[in-house]
Amino acid sequence: MALRRIQSTDADLLRAIYADAIESQARGLYSEAQIHAWVSLAWLPGVLDPLFRDGDGWISGDGAAFALRQPQDRLALLYCRGQESRQGHGTALVKRIECDARAEGLVHIHAEASLLSRPLLERCSWRFHGSEVFTVAGVPFEHHRMDRQLHN
Repeated sequence: MALRRIQSTDADLLRAIYADAIESQARGLYSEAQIHAWVSLAWLPGVLDPLFRDGDGWISGDGAAFALRQPQDRLALLYCRGQESRQGHGTALVKRIECDARAEGLVHIHAEASLLSRPLLERCSWRFHGSEVFTVAGVPFEHHRMDRQLHN
């Protein structure tokens, strides 16, 4: 799986992957109101900009998927276009993020996983620690606190 580092010029590509992932894969897991609120974050000025600017991550394939850490011990974003899902992009990205964290001396990494990403993280040996409710544009969501111990 070809991976390349995210660059400052990739913001529009990351937004497109983010929106596609939600629009193409969230139905059946999330309500239409949740999908609309979640996708809107991709296009609202300033919402994702700090993550894209300050995060560290990778793009898989020719813009198929991306993963980003922010701060260094947190997997903040993991998104894959629907037509590219279940082809190994997510697993390759999670493993690369774990390798980067390990190389920086971290022994632990965590995430707040969506219903979309939780199964993938569990397959990658991440542990579930509970759920939390939060809101986006007044719409309630549930995410799952997860972590992974990194061994050298």
